[in-house]
Parts: sequence; structure tokens; C-alpha cells
Amino acid sequence: MWRDRLVALDRSHLFISNSRLIVAAGGAVTLWLALVRNAISPAWSLALGAVFVGLIVWHARVLQRRERALRAEQWYLRGIERLTGQPRPPARVQAKAIGGAFPVAPARGRDGARFLDAHPYARDLDLFGRGSLFELMNTVATEAGEETLADWLRSGMTLAPIQQVIDRQAAVAELRDKIEFREDLAVLSGEAEVSRTGTLAAWAIAPPAGLTRLVSAVVTICGVTMVVFTALVFAERISSRWLLIWVFLESLVAFTLWRRIQLVLGRVATPDRDLALLSDLLSRIEIEPMAALPLEGIKAALVTDGVPPSRRIAQLRRLVSWLDSTRNQMFAPIAFALLLPQQLAIAIDRWHAAYGPGVVDWLRAIGELEALSAIGTYAYEHPRDPFPTFAETGPVFDATGLAHPLMREETSVPNDVALGGVSPRVIVLSGSNMSGKSTLLRSVGVNIVLALAGAPVRATRLHLSPLQLGATLRIEDSLQAGHSRFYAEILRIRDIVNRARDASGVSTLFLLDEILHGTNSYDRRIGAEAIVRALARLGAIGLVTTHDLALTELPLTLGPVAVNMHFEDRLEGDTMTFDYRMRPGIVEHSNALALMRAVGLDV
Repeated sequence: MWRDRLVALDRSHLFISNSRLIVAAGGAVTLWLALVRNAISPAWSLALGAVFVGLIVWHARVLQRRERALRAEQWYLRGIERLTGQPRPPARVQAKAIGGAFPVAPARGRDGARFLDAHPYARDLDLFGRGSLFELMNTVATEAGEETLADWLRSGMTLAPIQQVIDRQAAVAELRDKIEFREDLAVLSGEAEVSRTGTLAAWAIAPPAGLTRLVSAVVTICGVTMVVFTALVFAERISSRWLLIWVFLESLVAFTLWRRIQLVLGRVATPDRDLALLSDLLSRIEIEPMAALPLEGIKAALVTDGVPPSRRIAQLRRLVSWLDSTRNQMFAPIAFALLLPQQLAIAIDRWHAAYGPGVVDWLRAIGELEALSAIGTYAYEHPRDPFPTFAETGPVFDATGLAHPLMREETSVPNDVALGGVSPRVIVLSGSNMSGKSTLLRSVGVNIVLALAGAPVRATRLHLSPLQLGATLRIEDSLQAGHSRFYAEILRIRDIVNRARDASGVSTLFLLDEILHGTNSYDRRIGAEAIVRALARLGAIGLVTTHDLALTELPLTLGPVAVNMHFEDRLEGDTMTFDYRMRPGIVEHSNALALMRAVGLDV
């Protein structure tokens, strides 16, 4: 549909362009005939000039519609790419996949790598960066929407109330079926600089220049006095000398106010276009019926003193438009004499003082709506993914058919994972290289992130309590900090234990991949048991993976709070095969030597 519309608009664009050339040429000819040859009336040139102006206005509208149609087409193309699948997994996930690469759903949005810093598990779970969950879900067009979506994906650090998450689920479910609204939101917001930190937000939060009502009264009196003096001079009631004296006095008033007036005019020049585009976006939001509680809250937040924000912005836009008119060369002397720029600057400053703080609320509301719309788009594109349910008491994580959302649905292997409640608190997961242990841990962590963000999860069913995450899936040494990998790992584990100890009513779910594998087997055995025992005693639940079969004795020492599970593999000729199914018990063999022999090492 949009491609056909683009073709039609391109034809209109070409027709209008050619028509403008013809009319311009005709205008030049008629002007020559009228002024040089006196062969025709000058009215013909004026008529063609009016037609040319009309074509310019028409052309601008066609180009705007074409730009919006192009944005809509790109929006749908990105959706098709996500649904059809393009391999774009992160490198660390590739290493764990069959044949070296996961068939991962594509992610064509901005990757949000700037949100990685100072987050304890975002790198472990591939939340941000190339091939990340954020990139897959990021269908927003504004910085405000990106920041809100990122905040929700990072919410495992600062948990939102569960009722708020449930309300967010209802909003996502409603937006999931509003295809045309999500399309309009993406197209319109893509034209505006809707940013909580950009020029528009900076202008909104800046203090007004302080042009008070007294200043407004003085400027108005000056303008009225100028009109009166001019009328008296033309009526020959007073000498023109008095008018010149008043012009001088009025210039002194203008000079006194010059700095503050220029401050107002300089500030409003940059966000002016953004406000115009924001007005179109807000107008579209205002007419959309919404029922879910968060959506109603967003619409309510947009209303200031009972007036929709689009009308408020329209007021400001009229003031700016009139201000631009005062710069016309023919009208500028009159505007200067009447102090019209000063009067308009005062009106703009008063608008800024009254509604500037509201602009910040509008930007926040638009960011929240865009983030909800992005999750709604994700829900629409994954109709089989259900919303999770939440337990009032915990800790509990009970999933059936759990899989990784960055993997293609038709190729991923789901597993059942139950922690807490009537199930063990700890799963010690053993298995060979590339058997799927780390991927399972990431599947658990990423689905918790989705659940707490209010999004559907990649599972047949998921029931969980509020959980804060702790993970050691991607630990690296640091040359700058002088930390080895092992030291970096134990620092991360210390933070997880401290968070579990300090948590107020919220349990921790830990994901410890290849725990303490940087030290010897004896120290690993003692350290791992102490760490897992401490976490279990603090009420945490989680999974621990290991290559060291000695650690599979942990359930024997920890008692019924822990259980052994494993992944299997088979060597068929020179090929290692995996079924990626988690099974009870301890893995019975290792594939390390077989893999070394398979690549030609004589071991």
C-alpha cells in the first residue's frame, strides 16, 4: 500500500516540478511582453505569479506526504525484516550455538550501546548493543522513547511495583492491536526532536527571561503613544518634532530591554520547528481513544489547565509566526516603531513561564507512550508469546517451554525451569562445551527482564515473583584496573551477595556461569559451596553452571534446596551433536578431548 502511494506521490512530484518550470517560463515571457513590448496586460504576469505560488504550496505538501509515506514504508520494512529473520546475534551468543551461529531475529533499530555503562548484568544478558534485546525491540523514533524503553529493560535494578507492571501489560495489549496508531506514532515522532535532553527540553526547563506584566504594560503604552503621536502629527495638531522626541524615548526603552528580548528570541528560534512537529504528534495522540490505565494517565498528563497541548503549542506557534512577520523589510519600520517584536517577545516569555514546565511532562508522556508502542509492536510480531503472571509471595520462577527471545522460534529448543516455591532453590547445571548451559541462563535472565518491563515472554507459561537479577555470564579481566578475570568474578559475586543481603522484600535470582573456573578444583569446590549456601540462606534462587563434575556434589551438601540438572551431547563420527534438552541428574561424560581430536589435535 505505502509503496503504491509512494509511486503516486513521485508522479505528483514530477508533474508539479515540470509545471513550476513551465509556469515560471510563461511568467518570464508574459512579463517581457507586458513591460517591454506592451503587447499584453501585466495582469497575466500577476496571474501566473499567483499560480506559481500555489504550485509551491502544493509541492511542499506533496513532499511532506511523500516523506511521511517513506517513513511508513521503512517502518513496515523493518517489521518484515524482524519477522523473516536475519542472523545478527552477538558474538558471545554465537559461540554457544549450533554450527557457530544462532539464527537470531534481526534488530534494525539503534542498539542503545550508550545504556551499557555501570549496569551490573546488561552485558551478561545482551540487553544493549549490537544484536541485543533493545535493538530488537527498539521501534521508537525519538530519544525520549529510547530512554524510557531502556529504563524499563534495566528495571531489575529498581523494581517497579508489580501492579504497575500489570497495568503496563494491559496498555501493551491494547496498543498491540492499534496498528494504524502505532504507525502514525512512528511516522510523526520520527519528524520531531522529541528528546528529554535535546534543544526542546533545554528550552523548556530554562528559566524565563522575566519580562513581567509591568514591562508588558510599559511596552504597550509606548506602542499606543506612538500611534497617538503619529495620528496627531498627520492631523497637524502637533509638530513632528514631538514625534521624533518620542521615537528617541521609545528607542531608549527598547535599548533597556534589548538583552532580555534577544534572550527570548534567541532561545525560541531553535526549538520552533520541533514544537511544530510535536504539535502534530500530540494532536494525533489526543484523538486516539485509550482505555488502559497507563494510557489514560499519559493523555491526562498531556492536558494543561484543561487545554490540550496541541492548542497550547498552536498559541506559541502563532506568536512566533507573527514575530517572523515583523522581520519583513516593508513592515519592519512599522514594527519597530510600535515595539511589536518586544511585545511578541514578552508574550512568548509569558507562555514559556506558564507552560514551559508542561513541555517536560509532554516529552516524558510521549517517551512513555512510544516505549509502550514499541513493546506493543514486539507483542504483535510474537503473537504466541504470553504475558507472565506474578506471585504475591516468593521467591519463585516457574517457566514452561522457556526459550531465548533473540533466537528464531522455529529453531530454538524450549526447556522447563522451576526455582523456588515447591521446587528447589538452586539448580547445579552440568554439561559439555556448547551444550546450551549459558544460553539457558541467558534465557532465564532475559525473560525476567521482559516480564518486569511489561512485555510478553518467550515461554509457554511463566509465573514469577518480583526478582532482582545478578549474573556472571560475561566476566573479563581489566588491564586498566589491574584485575584478573578471577578477581573480577569474585568482585561481581560479592556484589550479588551484598544485594541479596540488602534486598528489602525482593528476592535475588542469580545466574553464575562456570563458577570460579579461574582457580584450582579444590578452592573452587569449597568457594562455590560457601557462595551458593550463603545465597540460598539469604533467600535467593538461581542457577550455577560448571564443567567441573566435582561441583555436582553441591546438592549432596546443601540438601533439598539444590538439585542437579544437565545437558547431553553425542559424537557421531567427527561431528558433535546436541539436543539442548535439560535433564535431571549429572552429565556422564565430557566432550573436551573428543572436540580436540575432531579439530586435529593429537591428544
